[in-house]
Amino acid sequence: MTQFLVIHGAGMDMRGKTQVEVFGPMKLPEYDAAIRGYAEALGVSVEIFHSNIEGEVINRLHAAHDDTGIDAAIINPAGFTRGYPALLGALNAMRFPVIEVHISNPAKRGLISEVAGASRGAVAGFGVAGYKVAMQGLLEILGK
Repeated sequence: MTQFLVIHGAGMDMRGKTQVEVFGPMKLPEYDAAIRGYAEALGVSVEIFHSNIEGEVINRLHAAHDDTGIDAAIINPAGFTRGYPALLGALNAMRFPVIEVHISNPAKRGLISEVAGASRGAVAGFGVAGYKVAMQGLLEILGK
């Protein structure tokens, strides 16, 4: 079965608690439930990982790189969107495709994602449904 690693970056644990006008009222466990539902409907397996610590995200990516069971990754960098060169290096080193997802549209707020440059593609502004779009895109990229 196709396996995706989904990474939630810094601050995702605050979704639904702050900046609700930007990101909406959903909390991280609700995101995770929706992501698992999309994965099940698409016939894929997901592992979901969250950390507010850049090094932990990098360590998880490196472990995924070595794990032949991981076929691709989706990252919502959140607070890691800009200014994290070590994370960009890790993303560039992956043997599998990575898609960046943002719940909102960072460009609307004047933010340009550096993570997008280290990703195969990016999805922004579609809320939690962006994860489904990313999964569908990854299945196309993987030829599945």
